Amino acid sequence: MDPVIIVGAGPVGLTLALALARQEVPSVVLDEGPGKDDQRPARTVVLREDTAALLERLTGAPITEAGLHWAGWRSMRRKQVMRQISFGAEEPEEPTDALPSGPGPEPFTESDIPLHVAQHVLTGALRTAIARERLVKVAVNSRLDSIEQEPSGVTAHTRGPGGTWWRGSYLIGCDGPRSTVRKLQDIRFPGRTAVERHAVAALRTELPWPGEALLHRMPPWRTSGPSAGEITARPLPDGVWRLDWLLPPGKDLVTPELLVTRIRETLAGWSGGTTPPYDLLDTGVHIVHHRLARRWRAGRVFLAGDAAHLLGALGTQGLDEGLRDADNLAWKLALAWHHGPHEALLDSYQTERRAAVSARLRAADQTLPLLRGGGGLRSYVPGSARGHDALLTDGHLGRGILGAPGAYAQSPLAPQHIEAETPVETPPGAQVTDVQVTAEDGSFVGLRERLGRGALLVVLIAPGTGVWERKHWVSAGLMPRLAAAVAALPHPAELLVTESYPGAAAHTVLLIRPDGHLVTALSGVRPADLYTAAEATLGGPARDRTDDTTDKAGRAGGTGKTGESNTSANTEAAASTR
Repeated sequence: MDPVIIVGAGPVGLTLALALARQEVPSVVLDEGPGKDDQRPARTVVLREDTAALLERLTGAPITEAGLHWAGWRSMRRKQVMRQISFGAEEPEEPTDALPSGPGPEPFTESDIPLHVAQHVLTGALRTAIARERLVKVAVNSRLDSIEQEPSGVTAHTRGPGGTWWRGSYLIGCDGPRSTVRKLQDIRFPGRTAVERHAVAALRTELPWPGEALLHRMPPWRTSGPSAGEITARPLPDGVWRLDWLLPPGKDLVTPELLVTRIRETLAGWSGGTTPPYDLLDTGVHIVHHRLARRWRAGRVFLAGDAAHLLGALGTQGLDEGLRDADNLAWKLALAWHHGPHEALLDSYQTERRAAVSARLRAADQTLPLLRGGGGLRSYVPGSARGHDALLTDGHLGRGILGAPGAYAQSPLAPQHIEAETPVETPPGAQVTDVQVTAEDGSFVGLRERLGRGALLVVLIAPGTGVWERKHWVSAGLMPRLAAAVAALPHPAELLVTESYPGAAAHTVLLIRPDGHLVTALSGVRPADLYTAAEATLGGPARDRTDDTTDKAGRAGGTGKTGESNTSANTEAAASTR
């Protein structure tokens, strides 16, 4: 079968290529650039723990070591500390002279601590991993200019030195806000332009709160040029900071002279009136748009990342959502590639991901007038400043209505009427907690390490199993019956065992999707319920295998290759000149 064509070699496109390769699906990545990325310290991303783990799993690189987990978060309004969160600290830190004391630190779980990393570091790690991957071919200097679809596949043409036609099974547009794929498919991209504008600088310096991120609203010092009603300082490794100044609405130019003056005034304001030494590394202007594509699928063509959605106001992170797009789509494409198309499963990508992003955009659009409107009676309502600050904190830290990733509770893949379903701390459709599990080979691994391989995961909560070797309990108690139920599922599944899981009673059985979202939790071994839930997760009743084989042959386009063909050979044969 033909490889998947991925248009765009940014973080989302490269992540999708590696996620497909992990499930033995070949791909061709069309990169309109030369295959290298500029190092821009001012272009950074904030990742949640699960998306950082996804990148580490796919690249094998220590992404968390290349970035910085913040030591804490504090927000100020004028001279007052409104909110203080200390990540992992048991006692409040002593206030400094430059920053007066405020409320004590709020509790924060380890999995919620943001990871701040330069985007070129992520892209570099992804490119290095792809260079080692036999199932991924990157075509540089290849700009897409046409797409043709037919029932058996899709054909794309690229401009460049050779003017090449590419044949694929599916095509994914990961080609950014000005997506050529989206335009060629005539998909509308409505939304709001220039929701926020920020002047940005990356610099190396020492600030009074090492390792802590800061949001400072309405700073008390006088500024040159347009007033910056909000400043954000976010630390990076090696003493580097990214500073963002929220600019007033309009198109006023941010000149280099004005930005340097703003830097000096800000650093002096935070450091008791004296500007500390600093090394300016990079500058830029970041313009935030809010847009959402009407459709994310058109036949065999899909959209992901910035090609499908744009968000980023109020501290929210667009790339984090793009990585979730890739993770969601990869296992569904892999199942269709290996076993034939399953329309309900492929359609669920748009249903799940578009609803999750739409909810965050809706929350931001409803909150923006409240936080950015300025003046009015609400400015004098007691407690309104703290309420506004709480919303902004949620956006920056990836929690609450503005920042928390979406769950798929209303997914068309969610099973209905499971009698044995039991509640655990993770609601159905949400990302599972990473706990230590015992794998089928007896090794102890993190649950997330088993994700993204195409198989469903079945996890038994069995206290005491971590004390004994697997051979002592694998054939005892519930295990034989559960193993038989797992073997009978309509899709390959891996059976894992863990000592405990948050909110789960002993002998609870979890069914988890390949992308780490909980399908259901069952009270005990219930083979019929487990089968029903697994069947729903795949989009409905399992197809007849004979139909799958016939469909594979038809989609091979008469080339003589079936779905079982050597995938590496298919990748090399993907390009042909007409």
